[in-house]
Amino acid sequence: MKNERLIFKLAMPSEVYLAVYKGYAKNISTVSIDGRRIEFPADKVRQFLTHDGIYGVFEMEISAEQKFLSIKQLS
Repeated sequence: MKNERLIFKLAMPSEVYLAVYKGYAKNISTVSIDGRRIEFPADKVRQFLTHDGIYGVFEMEISAEQKFLSIKQLS
């Protein structure tokens, strides 16, 4: 088996992401563009947080064993 790439969109205002800092939320759940449900630790997208929040299209690479490898912003 080989690594998989999941592409998904996020539109998360900073107030919503603030719940992570306050300890109310630990994971983000979304749907990839091919319809698969993705759940991952919110700290994986912290690097993309701006004053307005997290917005854009992202690509996450996971191993064949479903382990997180990397994430990058596409747009």
